[in-house]
Formats: sequence, C-alpha cells, structure tokens
Amino acid sequence: MNKTVNLLREFSIPLIAGVVVALLWANLEPHSYHALVHNEIFAGKNFHFLVNDIFMVLFFAIAAVEITQSLMKGGALNPLKKAVNPLLATLGGVLGPIGVYLLLNAMIGGPDFANGWGIPTATDIALAWLVARFVFGTAHPAVSFLLLLAIADDAIGLVIIAIFYPDPLHPVEPIWLLATLAGVAAAFIFRKMKVKNYWPYILVGGVLSWVGLYNAHLHPALALVFIIPFLPHTPKTPGQLFEDDEEDNHSTLIKFEHEWKIFVDFGLFMFGLSNAGVELSGIGTATWLVFIALLAGKTIGIFTLGSLASLFGFPLPTGMGKKELFLAGVVAALGLTVALFVAGAAFTDPIIQGSAKMGALFSAFVAAIALILGKVLRIKKINGEEAAQESKAH
Repeated sequence: MNKTVNLLREFSIPLIAGVVVALLWANLEPHSYHALVHNEIFAGKNFHFLVNDIFMVLFFAIAAVEITQSLMKGGALNPLKKAVNPLLATLGGVLGPIGVYLLLNAMIGGPDFANGWGIPTATDIALAWLVARFVFGTAHPAVSFLLLLAIADDAIGLVIIAIFYPDPLHPVEPIWLLATLAGVAAAFIFRKMKVKNYWPYILVGGVLSWVGLYNAHLHPALALVFIIPFLPHTPKTPGQLFEDDEEDNHSTLIKFEHEWKIFVDFGLFMFGLSNAGVELSGIGTATWLVFIALLAGKTIGIFTLGSLASLFGFPLPTGMGKKELFLAGVVAALGLTVALFVAGAAFTDPIIQGSAKMGALFSAFVAAIALILGKVLRIKKINGEEAAQESKAH
C-alpha cells in the first residue's frame, strides 16, 4: 500500500489526473463542469475559491519549506549570495517573455493583441515543480533554484495583475497588508519564545497573513510563505536537503512538512480539476504569441540573466552549470494555470481570449520538451539517496 502511495506521489499522478479529468469534462459536459467549479457552496464561495485560495496555501507552504531548507547551512542556496542568482534570473523570466511577446506582436499581431503581454510572465509552480523533479531528480539544486524563481516570479505576476489588469470591482487595498505584517510579527515572536508546535504559527501568523492578503485583493495562497521561515528548524548538512534524518524529525519545520505533504500531493488533484478545465477553441495569432513568448522568452531571459549574475559574482548553486540553467529556463515556461488566469483578465473579446488560452494550454507541452532535453543534455539526476551518498563520499 505504502509503495503504491509513494509511486502516485513521486509521479504526481493526482495532479496529472486532475488536469486530464478537467479537460475532458470541460469539453464533453461544459455546463456541469462550470457548475461544479463556480456554483456557490457556502457563504458566496465556490469550489474554485476553496482550492485556489485555501488549499493552495498549504501547497505554497510546502514549497516554502523546501526553499527555507535550501537557504540553510548545507543547502543549495546557502550562503545567501547564491539566492541572488535565481532572483536575478526571475527578472529575466519576466522581461524575456514580455520582450518576445511585444516583438512577435509587432511582426505578426496587431493592436488587438497588445494587452496580452502579461500572460506569459508567470510560472505555474505546481507543474514546474513536478517537471523539475522528473528532469533533475528530487534533490538536485536546480529544483530549489526553480522553486525560488517560480515563487518570486508569481509574486511579480501578482503585482503586474494588480497594476495592469486591475479588477474594477475589487481594487487593491494595500492598507490590509498591515494584517499580513502583523502575522509575520506574531511568527517572529513565537520563534523568539521558542514555541516548538507549528499550530500557533499557522493559526495566528498564517491566518493574519491570509486575511491581510485576501482583503488587499492579492492572492492569499501565498499567506504561509511569509510564516514558514520562522518555524524552528535545524541546520542541514550537505546532501541531506530532502532526507528524513533522525535529528530533523524533531524539527518543527520538518514535522510540518511530513504531516501535510501527503495531503498536498493528493490534494493537487483538486487544483488540476478546478483550473485546467479549458474548452478547446480556435487556434489563432494570440495562441502563438503566448506559447512562443513563454517558451522562448522564459528560456532566453532566465539563461541570460542567470549567466550574467554568475559573471558579476553571484554564482549558481553548486551542482548547477549552464546546461542546467538553460533547462531550468525551459521548465519555467510552464505557464498553464497562471497564464490561463491572466488571459481571462487581458482580453474581453471571447475569440482572442479563447485563442490566448489555447497558447497557455499548449505550454503544458513544455513538460515533454524538458524531458527530451534532459536526455539530450545528459542531465545527471540527483535524488535523496544519491545526495546522501555524495555527502558521505566527501
């Protein structure tokens, strides 16, 4: 039984199954699919809200655990100087797609498509994480690099949406971010008081952070990203980034991850189900603008600024070279659900919007491209066991 569960989690079968079911359902029975996702369940909230604004808080929290470990002693992004490279690469991953989109639009598009430049700027963290673990292995430093890049990338995406694609019914209210700041302060106090149980951090710090982001009309799924780094944790030794060593079983950070990761892994079925239900429509100019801007723009932007950062003294994580950086840029081109969301806000014309959404949907094929490139470039996979063995060898 445990072997089957681990196999399902390792290959992210729940997430893939959710995407497939959503696509089939939305195209065979669109009315019932949209009723499931958008009809009110309680207090004006629907299934899409419960998944994207509540459940995904835990997903981003688990991602934040991985990044926190990476930044600790022995982690792939330690010393902190190594975190500068993925952050600068993030900038490339935003500017690159914008540049490619605008250039292509000048060549094959027109004024009607100009507002879509923001669609290819963000990365689908859930899918990028899945593909990265397939391509690089679970304990490869490129996975931590991509996670930090994707979260920073999505944060920039939220700012772009708030400024350039505002919801006239729900304008951003920054004053509410004081509640998020209060949540961070609470987590800091708990850490100073040496509180070992993670529940006070989540129920006080996390809830305050969520309320602040939600009422500020920013994505509340990021609420725990600001809280998780305060959970007490023990320093890592090289090669043990994803290992379940006995010492770490007493770490609040690792205990949180162990107790919630299986729930998140299987819960990603709901994420796929609620977000990937796109009705297949006509392929048009916007399709290619979005898809090429994602694939070429992300890859070129991340590779270029990541390489420049290395030249300026901000190295890539140990174990990452130019070919791993290039492949990380390709994986980051998985825009899918985030790009679908922005496409809905960028265009009001249903034909152009549908065409743009097809471009976002096509970005799922980046997974196959990345897997093939991983073989062609002979990327050495590093999993937990290999990392531990390398550590002992040194």
